[in-house]
Amino acid sequence: MKAYYVLLPLLSSLSLPLAAQVIQPWSGYAVHDGQRPHPTKVEAKSITTTPAPADADIIFDGTNIDAFTKKWAVKDGSLIATKTGKNSTKKSYGSCQLHLEWKIPAGREISGQKGGNSGVFLMGKYEVQIQESHTNVTYADGQAAALYGQYPPLVNASRPQGEWQSYDITFTAPEYKDGSVIKPATITVIHNGIVVHNAQELKGPTTNKKLAAYPTDHPEKAPLTLQFHGDPIEFRNIWIRELGNYNKKN
Repeated sequence: MKAYYVLLPLLSSLSLPLAAQVIQPWSGYAVHDGQRPHPTKVEAKSITTTPAPADADIIFDGTNIDAFTKKWAVKDGSLIATKTGKNSTKKSYGSCQLHLEWKIPAGREISGQKGGNSGVFLMGKYEVQIQESHTNVTYADGQAAALYGQYPPLVNASRPQGEWQSYDITFTAPEYKDGSVIKPATITVIHNGIVVHNAQELKGPTTNKKLAAYPTDHPEKAPLTLQFHGDPIEFRNIWIRELGNYNKKN
């Protein structure tokens, strides 16, 4: 993918430092551009608390954390991100349906990307941002439910800090042939019952301050990962279903 570079002035406290910045060909904005418009706020009346279907892998049910590689703290039915670092599932997944609920503790000081930051990485590579975005302002492609560094959500469906929120995600893994991607990954995200990404094509694995691009080497499956960004984000009711293909007559 060809990169474009321009000099952007520091117009507000949300802008990146004065420097050559990478422009997204698909949007015209710089990656993490402080001048990119923020999505309209839409009040979410409730969250989705769907119980795990019978064919789902239960990642966290309020007590058991055996599905993860690290022993994050568990308190009052919540899994709490800790300083042991990012936490990945022992099992690997490709295309999937994922449900998880998360909460940023009430009363915690939040400023931009600091204080209420985490993320869920499909295949350990494709991040849906977790962030306090009900009142906190940060760059649009880094707010809650953003496809980090690529797309802001269509609308801001964030609930107040201290309240539970939900993500329902349908992810289709990329398809490769001879070391090249022939069908990019796509993702649908429902935030608190509101569609915020609709079968959106991903430009590649998540990167920071760089244009996303698909690598030549990509696994068919990889672990689901929860990010630790220094903040004690809480999680509950996490389950995942592997998505296969439709039956074909031989």
